[in-house]
Amino acid sequence: MRASTARLMNSPVRLADLTFPQVNRLIHRTRLAFIHLDNLFAFGKRDRDGRVDGFITAYLPDECLLLFFRKGEAVNAASLHTTGRQVITITEALNRMRAEVERGELAYSAAPMEQLAWMYQSCAVPVEMRTVDASHPGAFFAGFARDKTSGILELMSNAHVSYVRFDAGRYHSGYFCDKPEVMAIPKFLESQFHAAAGGQTPVLTSAVFPYVADLPQQAPNALINTYRELYWRIVDEVDKEFPGEAKRRAQKVSTGIVDSHKAITILSAPRGTDTPDSVVQPEELSNALTDWSLQLLEGVEVMMPGTAPKILREATREHRYVLQSAGYYGRLPWPVSW
Repeated sequence: MRASTARLMNSPVRLADLTFPQVNRLIHRTRLAFIHLDNLFAFGKRDRDGRVDGFITAYLPDECLLLFFRKGEAVNAASLHTTGRQVITITEALNRMRAEVERGELAYSAAPMEQLAWMYQSCAVPVEMRTVDASHPGAFFAGFARDKTSGILELMSNAHVSYVRFDAGRYHSGYFCDKPEVMAIPKFLESQFHAAAGGQTPVLTSAVFPYVADLPQQAPNALINTYRELYWRIVDEVDKEFPGEAKRRAQKVSTGIVDSHKAITILSAPRGTDTPDSVVQPEELSNALTDWSLQLLEGVEVMMPGTAPKILREATREHRYVLQSAGYYGRLPWPVSW
C-alpha cells in the first residue's frame, strides 16, 4: 500500500510519517483491515492486560487520528490533517477509520497519562509555531530561557515528535521519541538537529502551547443520550402542568443560556433526530441541564408553587443515580424525596 503524501498544515511533515513517544508498542503499525476495532476497544473492559494508558495512531489518506485511552477505555480523540488540528468525537474517529479500512494503518502504544494530555492539548488549543534553524540548536533553546517561556514545546525532527516542558524558561520534563535509555536529554535534543547519514538536513518544525496536567474525558454517546432524554422528560412533566406551553418555555430558557452552556444545544435537539456531533465533557452536560432546569422550574414555581419537586421526581426518577453522582439535585433549591 502506497503511503499518503498528505502533509501537516504549514509543515513539510508527512502525516503518514508521524511517530510519537511511547513506552511499549501494544500493536505495531499494521493495516486497518487486519484489526477488529470492536474487539480492540473492548479489550480493556474484558482483560486486565488491556487496562493501560495509551493511544492509537490511525494513519488515513488525508489525516492522522489519535485516540486516547485511560486504563484501556477510550476517553478522547483528535485529528491532525492538512488544514490544521482539532479535537473530534470518538464516534467520528471510529467512523473515519471504518471508512478507510482498506487504505488506513493503525498502531497502538502505551504512554504516560501526562504525555497523552500534552498530545491532546496540541490539538485542542491554538499552537504558536516557532522557527527552527537546524544549524543552531543552541540558539533555538536559548530563546526559551531568554523569553522565560512556560509551556510545552512540540519538536518534530523528521516527523518524530518529542515534547519538552519549560517553566519560566527552564527545562522541567519531557517525553522523547525513540530516545536511547542511556542518552542524556540535552544530547538527545541536540541530536534532533543533526544531519542524517547521507548528509541530509533534518526536517524540523516546532510549536509551543500551554501546559495542561490531565487529559479531559469526552462524554460517551450513552451519557449524552441520557441527558437528552432527561431534558425532554422534564419538558413532558412541565407540559402536564402547562399544556401547550412547555416546549416554548423550554426553548426560551435554552436560548437564554446557550452562550454560557454550549451543551444545551445538544440536549435540546429535537426528539427523533441524531445526536449532534459535538465534543462535550460530562460536567458540561450536567451544568447545562442544571442551569436550564433551575431557570425553567423557577418560572413554574412562580405560577404553581410546590410543583418543581414533583416535576423533578417524576421526570428524573429512572436516571436519578446518574444525576446524584453529578451533584445535580444539590445545586437546585428544591428537595426531592424518593
